[in-house]
Amino acid sequence: MIGRTLAAVALGGMLGTGARLLVDLALPHGGDAFPLGTLLVNLVGSFVLAVLVARVWPHASEWLRAGLGPGLLGSFTTFSALAVSAVELTTEGVGWLAVGYVAASVVGGLVAAALGLWLGAPNATSPPAIGAEE
Repeated sequence: MIGRTLAAVALGGMLGTGARLLVDLALPHGGDAFPLGTLLVNLVGSFVLAVLVARVWPHASEWLRAGLGPGLLGSFTTFSALAVSAVELTTEGVGWLAVGYVAASVVGGLVAAALGLWLGAPNATSPPAIGAEE
């Protein structure tokens, strides 16, 4: 079983890395340019992972969860690129943009994940109240 799980993570990792490269090529950045590509992949990754957790995880095998989660989406999204972009913006003298970028990434990621959980939940009728107890 571990062989299938490892193979799923490796395959997912290759696909996620390839998709990430395509986004980086389509939306390059560096220096004092806003890292739109990194922001987009992290928000999309947060949303998709939340949908999968709500909809697929309860019924999926271990190898499928590993291939899609840590493999595909883990290689597609990255915290290290967020950190490097924030440092680049700061060293280029646009620290205000770095703060906005980090805030947009964190808040946007949480909103994307909440939306993904809501849309992925079976029989979802209304968005969850933030901080509400079940």
